[in-house]
Amino acid sequence: MNDSDAIVHLPGVPAVPCPCGWAKRAFVDAPDAPASLHLTRIEDVAALHYHREHTETYYVLECEADAAIELDGVRRPVRVGDAIQILPGVRHRAIGPMTILNFVVPPFDPADEWIVDN
Repeated sequence: MNDSDAIVHLPGVPAVPCPCGWAKRAFVDAPDAPASLHLTRIEDVAALHYHREHTETYYVLECEADAAIELDGVRRPVRVGDAIQILPGVRHRAIGPMTILNFVVPPFDPADEWIVDN
């Protein structure tokens, strides 16, 4: 990674749709980056999904009082300041609205996003 790839101003990154709502993704295409960072907004209830290779760590920046995370069918409440680690294979979805920072290791690859049919 060279100096021009080392700093990303997330508010200036275009938002892209995702199973959660929308995401602004940094370091996805940076060569040799060990992780990517996503500013993600969950508008309602995210699609149930999992990753075969990615570990995700959510950090809750803001959320409603009834916000929750579902991990392998278990729903748990979340609040501002919570960090949630989601290992490969764990079926998950955020139940929002909420805004999170999502640290993805290795960097996000859309081919490793598997939507679960309910």
